[in-house]
Amino acid sequence: MNKELKNCQNCKNEFVIEPDDFDFYEKVKVPAPTFCPQCRLQRRWAWRNEWRLLRKKDVHGKEIFSIFHEDSPTKIMDVAEWYSDSWDPLSYGKDYNFSKPFFEQFEELMHEVPVMSRSLSRPVNSDYCANATQPKDCYLTFGLSYVENSAYSIWGAKSKDIFDCHMYNDSELCYDSVNITKCYKALYSVDCEDCNDVMFCKNCVGCNNCFGCANLKNKSYYIFNQACTKEEYNNKLKELKTNLRTNVEALREQSAKHWAQFPNKFMHGRHNTDVSGDYIQNSKNAKNSWRIVEGENVKYCQNFTLGPAKDSYDHSNFGDKTELIYESLVVGDGAYNVAFSSQCYPSVSNLRYCYFCQNSSYLFGCISLRNKQYCIFNKQYTKEEYEELIPKIIEHMKTTREYGEFFPMNISPLAYNESYAYEHFSLKKEEAEKLGLVWRDFSEKHFNITMNGSNLPDDIKDVAETITKEIVGCAHAGNCAHECAGVFKITKQELQFYKLLNIPLPRICQNCRHYARFAWRNPAQLWPRKCMKPGCQNEFETSYSPTREEIIYCESCYNAEVA
Repeated sequence: MNKELKNCQNCKNEFVIEPDDFDFYEKVKVPAPTFCPQCRLQRRWAWRNEWRLLRKKDVHGKEIFSIFHEDSPTKIMDVAEWYSDSWDPLSYGKDYNFSKPFFEQFEELMHEVPVMSRSLSRPVNSDYCANATQPKDCYLTFGLSYVENSAYSIWGAKSKDIFDCHMYNDSELCYDSVNITKCYKALYSVDCEDCNDVMFCKNCVGCNNCFGCANLKNKSYYIFNQACTKEEYNNKLKELKTNLRTNVEALREQSAKHWAQFPNKFMHGRHNTDVSGDYIQNSKNAKNSWRIVEGENVKYCQNFTLGPAKDSYDHSNFGDKTELIYESLVVGDGAYNVAFSSQCYPSVSNLRYCYFCQNSSYLFGCISLRNKQYCIFNKQYTKEEYEELIPKIIEHMKTTREYGEFFPMNISPLAYNESYAYEHFSLKKEEAEKLGLVWRDFSEKHFNITMNGSNLPDDIKDVAETITKEIVGCAHAGNCAHECAGVFKITKQELQFYKLLNIPLPRICQNCRHYARFAWRNPAQLWPRKCMKPGCQNEFETSYSPTREEIIYCESCYNAEVA
């Protein structure tokens, strides 16, 4: 087919469907989308709670931690019970009603069938985690796969001993860093790969024993991009006294000013062929995608913490041996041929419009099923009955203009301002409610603070074990726009980590720390720009918006700068 120009039914902006796009839609047997890529992304992320744990009563009336708010109509079970054989989700099965829209029927079923309180697969001693595959000994970690002994971190894979980090892979013993790959002891650093023992570094590759540096490649013993001997380097580190919180904050500010003098490549990524977007690693033909690891022939995809992931469009979050995924959210771990579904893993195939289903195939409109085949609305059918009924349902959905679209935002079990969409597609309360979306005003919480964050010891050496018994007041005291939790605690696990690395205690809560790191992460959006290298006329699309102050180079100019 030829390229086609369409108007988004939601935002009314024009978007293009390329011939290759039509080939993919034909392969997965779905109609072409009527929403533009950004509106499709917003709709999916309105169904994802990225990193909040909330208190909610389960089906037995017991209050537990959940990704759903107490006021959400969603029924929940503790993770262990959900995985058990103590209940039968098929008991909620319903006949399809051809006199009612599909999404109306699905919403009714979604309010009846319990789902797991936190999205987890094979957790080990990780009771305060969500959106995770096989976390072990983790605390308040989210969006991860195969991570051990870590806390306060988001979007990572195959790593251990990671604290307060965002976007990390194959790394160990790292702290307060963003977008790090194959790093060991990377502290307060951004966009580094294959680095060991670095602090306050940015855009460094293959470096070790570097401090406050930017755009270095295969260098050792550098301080603020100045070479020194090993002895000079170690003596200078002692003088900087990074075990003191006041020194760390001053050095953070000094490093940021130093980094600003150096150019940035128009996109973050290495070991790629024919890609566009940002934060793409080891990928081929990954277009208009963001935060992709080992992707091949993917488009409009985001947040694959682990690959491979191939032949997929509009697939947000997860990955890990996936193929033929379309318009889905949190689908992975061996998933194949899944569309319009959310929270489905592992080893699922041939699913349409499913939610929290596992180890199953040939399901349509099902919720919380495990090890099942040929079910519609949680009702069991024979293979022949299923194959006869599905085409009729699809035709009915086409008449109601539902088939081919992801679940609507207005039936999401989350309030809009609880969802991940709110972080990237900000709406005011009045705007959200005008669209028919739920908005939740959070009540102010009061805590018995026993110590203010501003009064914590400056030197980690002065911190006693009794600090783990204190309720620490965040230094922001709620006077910020970062969903300040107001208080936090220092766990034994993290205190051991701070003492091991000889780094000071934080003074702000985990929410405020998360948002501080988010500031170093580019958005999932592209703008047309030109290379800022004098004399270069190269043009490109980049996630650095034209209003930002960073120096942005094309790939060839950037590589010449850091070679």
